[in-house]
Amino acid sequence: MSAASPLPRQPGFGLAAWTVVIIGFLSLGLAFSTRAALGLAMPVWEQAEGWSRTEVSNAGALALVVMALLAPTAGLLTDSHGPRRLLGAGLVMVAAAAGLISLADGPVMLILAFSVVGGIGFGAVATHVVATAVALMVPAARRGFATGIATAGATAGQLALVPILSVWMTADDWRTGFIGLALAAGVAAVAALVLLPRARAAAAVPGGAAPAAEPMGRRIGFLATNPVFHALFWSFFICGITTSGVIEVHLMPYAALCGFPPLPSATAYGVLCAVNLGGMILAGHLGDRIDRGRLLAVIYAGRAAALVLLVFIGDDYGLLLIFAVLFGLFDYSTVAPTAGLVADRLGLHRMGLAMGLLSAGHSLGAALGAWAGGRIFAATGDYAGLWYGAAALSGVAVLIVLTLARPRGRDLRPGREALAA
Repeated sequence: MSAASPLPRQPGFGLAAWTVVIIGFLSLGLAFSTRAALGLAMPVWEQAEGWSRTEVSNAGALALVVMALLAPTAGLLTDSHGPRRLLGAGLVMVAAAAGLISLADGPVMLILAFSVVGGIGFGAVATHVVATAVALMVPAARRGFATGIATAGATAGQLALVPILSVWMTADDWRTGFIGLALAAGVAAVAALVLLPRARAAAAVPGGAAPAAEPMGRRIGFLATNPVFHALFWSFFICGITTSGVIEVHLMPYAALCGFPPLPSATAYGVLCAVNLGGMILAGHLGDRIDRGRLLAVIYAGRAAALVLLVFIGDDYGLLLIFAVLFGLFDYSTVAPTAGLVADRLGLHRMGLAMGLLSAGHSLGAALGAWAGGRIFAATGDYAGLWYGAAALSGVAVLIVLTLARPRGRDLRPGREALAA
């Protein structure tokens, strides 16, 4: 297709699109809150149940590996069948995982519940699934903003639920919190199955072709040899290490190590999530208006600065709150610009597969970060090496995403580059 060819018509931002945005928002909120509960419960399990921090960290890492294995398939299913059944089934698995955790009597059952059952659920109820569904339903000019809103559920749910869960995170009552998560995820599963559109999400793709029109081998070959995909993959791999792996699993145990009780620690995490919510929507909005490569570079640079600050927290709760604000601004805000770059430069008809592979890289990075945090703490009794290492990796990500920045003065309309590929 030549560069002069007109862009395809896309569906309007109507009721079906808003339904995908809202259900995606709520689904991610519950899935990510269940994931965050692992870090919140870690000190309680260590003291009350005798489960070591390394064992719990390994459960978190294994769940991320399961998510990575499922991510490409989940993306392809979103391309071909839409998000309704995938999100509904994923929420059922999240509910089952939380229910099983409430019955756990040792690390083995925790691993089966969180890492296997939960990992499958988290792999289906994932940001790349929601981002792909939104991109295929929303016009290009508003895609970044809509993606920012939908994926912000990943942090908004934690903002609402993690402080509530912290009330139950005691030696006598931690099981109640997981029972509540199981019930909420079950209700959300019913809502997803009833309210989400039954039709395929891929209503319009470049050139009017269905996603399956391009053979799988050709799609994989295109991505494997595309420098844009490689830059996005390795930067997103680092993103996984420094967010889901390092902060999601180890921030609250670190706060406990600094001497902060569960409620203040959860409150600081809630502040991080509140700022994160605004940061994700802002990044989506800015991604519709400025170069996304440079925007990602700013995000990774800000994240590196925040991670260095974390080393100096000590017993100063005010510094912990400052970290929460700074890191929250640059936490999940990579999602919308990354999804926008995939849609624009790799093509909507490849987006499910591409986002699935990127999500797999993110999950593998997160697994590495979660595992490394447990090992570093076991070896040193401290997290300073983890924070400095994560900051250095964020600096590497800055250099990677700067290769995605367009030369100044070059103005390609959304989707044009992907159509020319």
